Amino acid sequence: MTPTADDTLGVLMRLDIETVAPTFTRALESLDAATTRQLDAAGIDSRLRELIRVRSSQLNGCAYCVSVHTKDALDAGEPVARVAAVSVWRESPFFTRRERAALALTDSMTRCAETHVSDADWAEASAAFTPEETGALVALITTINAWNMVGVATRAWTPTL
Repeated sequence: MTPTADDTLGVLMRLDIETVAPTFTRALESLDAATTRQLDAAGIDSRLRELIRVRSSQLNGCAYCVSVHTKDALDAGEPVARVAAVSVWRESPFFTRRERAALALTDSMTRCAETHVSDADWAEASAAFTPEETGALVALITTINAWNMVGVATRAWTPTL
């Protein structure tokens, strides 16, 4: 059952970052565009991009980004079961070796204060991806983490169903 507006709790915006820091938000949008160009140049599939964005956003607790990138993953052709299983990817049979390596790197980079991006996670990614692909993944994971930090801190954007 889908909740109605009366059933949901609003999340109050803390700061309208786009209004008070427009130079910063434009720079972040430019970083995102540069990341997309890097991913395109490296040939990283759009579905994997969205799974990575969903996973990082889950770890960071960014409701807006989870909502947006779940929809984007579904629109890119990801089956619902795979998108739903991203949160439990280690226990799920739905992901390839390359996808698992990318998700492990995502987890490790997103939790870098805890993991310091372990040699094992880096080696797994390096074995599954070329240096150009790995560089593009590093750019993607860094960029989505930046968006997540802004979204969680400011609550500037509201997720939608």
